[in-house]
Amino acid sequence: MTASVLFSPLKLRDLTLKNRIFVSPMCQYSCADGVPTDWHLVHLGSRAVGGAGLVMCEASGVSPEGRISPQDAGIWNQAQADAWAPITRFIKAQGAAPAMQLAHAGRKASTFAPWRGQGAVPEGCGGWPVMGPSAVAFSEKYHHPREMSRADIAACVEDFVFATELSLQAGFEVVEVHAAHGYLLHEFLSPLANIRTDEYGGSLENRMRFPLEVCAAVRKAWPGHLPVFVRISATDWKAGGWDVAQSVEFAKRAKALGIDLIDVSSGGNVIDQEIVLGPGYQVPFSSAIREGANIRTSAVGLITDAVQAEQVVAHGHADSVSLARALLRDPYWPLHAAARLGVEVAWPDQYKRAGVGPLGR
Repeated sequence: MTASVLFSPLKLRDLTLKNRIFVSPMCQYSCADGVPTDWHLVHLGSRAVGGAGLVMCEASGVSPEGRISPQDAGIWNQAQADAWAPITRFIKAQGAAPAMQLAHAGRKASTFAPWRGQGAVPEGCGGWPVMGPSAVAFSEKYHHPREMSRADIAACVEDFVFATELSLQAGFEVVEVHAAHGYLLHEFLSPLANIRTDEYGGSLENRMRFPLEVCAAVRKAWPGHLPVFVRISATDWKAGGWDVAQSVEFAKRAKALGIDLIDVSSGGNVIDQEIVLGPGYQVPFSSAIREGANIRTSAVGLITDAVQAEQVVAHGHADSVSLARALLRDPYWPLHAAARLGVEVAWPDQYKRAGVGPLGR
């Protein structure tokens, strides 16, 4: 058996994760009124059985109008928290940490689930009016947002706080503030979506104000012994937009507020982005933020191979890797990765009769 950084523990405040493989949040578009179902128990639970150290649920709306689609999960009422509770219990029983991603979709809210259509859901078909930093739509196929007032901004901060409190009740051990992929907090950060002229727009300091207010409020509402993450898009992939240098500055400010890890993704804020895809294409962003802000990071994006994942963390580009599509294809990716790397990890007792284990699949 060999030593592996990927399969070494990661301590974040008082929470110790058994390895550095995270299940990235993946929308399932399978809820009614934001309430998770047996689908979520099996979907998330099977990834915990599969050996991940942290299992993050999908982007969950902190308010009804904060959902991406009418079928999105939510964490704005007690019924939703109660439905999440058996899911978090099962995840923890498998030795993984359950994590909640707190989200508001902003101007990209009230859109169809991918297999139901494209663009805005009409209000007569279950859609709703949307809001954003400015009255600028994501595209002609999306709802035209109204510009948020200062009262809207203050109310949204309170929505994040209440969702944080419900997440603790539901048994989550990590909360992540979603400030990526062109959703509300990312919209405020980027000058391509935020053209306000008040204290929430214009300069970098002003554009960061609302997202940092949310980070501070969530950190205050969450127990001091448990970690808080923030997911960001490190770049808009468009000139004149949000970029890595600004991301480093934001990460510095977030760390000063007590944020423990930056979950580094990219894109999603403009329809005409020009992404350069390739294996591990976002890892350099994670590395730059980790070094520039001296904060822990998680790398995500076309990380599919065990050796590749090991090298990302072993070479100091990130403290963990977050996998999405690879884990959709194979819920047991972590167990198979351990075998590939020659690391001995325990398979569930119920599966050992299949002859699986550290020496093969």
